[in-house]
Amino acid sequence: MKSIYQLLLIIFATHWVACNSTPNTLPVSEPTLEEKIGQMLMVGFKGFEVADTSHVIRDIRDYHAGGIILFDYDVPTRTPNRNIENPKQVQQLISDLQNFAEKPLFIAVDQEGGRVARLKTERGFLPHISAEYLGNLNDPDSTRHYAASMAGQLHDLGFNVNFAPVVDLNTNPQNPVIGRLERSFSADPIIVAEHAAIFLEEFQKMNILGVLKHFPGHGSAWNDSHVGMADVTGTWEDIELQPYKILADSALPFAVMTAHVFNEHLDENLPATLSTYVQTELLREQLGFDGVLFSDDMQMDAIRSYYGLEFAIEKALLAGVDVLVFANNSVYWPEIVPQAVTIIKELIHDGIISETRIDESYRRITAEKNKF
Repeated sequence: MKSIYQLLLIIFATHWVACNSTPNTLPVSEPTLEEKIGQMLMVGFKGFEVADTSHVIRDIRDYHAGGIILFDYDVPTRTPNRNIENPKQVQQLISDLQNFAEKPLFIAVDQEGGRVARLKTERGFLPHISAEYLGNLNDPDSTRHYAASMAGQLHDLGFNVNFAPVVDLNTNPQNPVIGRLERSFSADPIIVAEHAAIFLEEFQKMNILGVLKHFPGHGSAWNDSHVGMADVTGTWEDIELQPYKILADSALPFAVMTAHVFNEHLDENLPATLSTYVQTELLREQLGFDGVLFSDDMQMDAIRSYYGLEFAIEKALLAGVDVLVFANNSVYWPEIVPQAVTIIKELIHDGIISETRIDESYRRITAEKNKF
């Protein structure tokens, strides 16, 4: 039998070891399949403030939605009552959204400058000018001035993803959604790449993920993929890939957004967003891009009017898209996130999409978010 003295020594020794040894690191729990799927979804919603009753909170909490996109204008109601009212309000909205998430959210906006700018000067945001203006001026210092101003403002507001710069070539100045809106720097791929690189450099300084768009090129189109299929079979040229190749060979971090364009020379059956050849073989394997690939809005008419939701999600994932964007600003469907999650789980259950494919996207998304 141990003496009281011996027992006290044992108790003391145990306590000393517990207090002075290095504690074991708790194992990081493996994310569930539902969490991985949720990280692959970006959604839009209505509201200047976050309310507990909003579907976006449910999407974040219950379905692990990994991204939110904000707009200044609500297309379905044709009113400016959407998400962006003034700088202070946007900053608070983004902070509140992030507080609901277990993992950092991608908080995205389309702030290109010029006519495509969700942060407008009349609402108290900083001045901006179009890509076409900067490309025509072709002065790197001027481009850097506006890029730095944009990056700083995005960072201060809380955004970490900007769907810009546009690297479409201005090969068709009458293009209703690129050329006429002055969204392209130039028809010269070298000028486009040089000015896009400046924006990416300034975004990087502020921890903003720049997103090049629209792959493999929307500049030659004669119609708008927001309101129908844009067929570029007779107008698209290989030169439209050059900005992506130049930037992929650089050390600059960026993501890419797909284009809802059809080109039978690249894929006889499917538009670029849904094409394995375009998004995997061309973008990833031939051009060497291994970053995050965002879809353009999956609710735009170019996709929604031609393909069912299940088919579109299946083909986009098989093509290599990492984040499916449902902006809820062509049509408004509050149940889109739970519906998309259900569809993806069924595709996995049926063996059409592998869990390995989901893991690939989750890896890319997590790697990018870890930089934040």
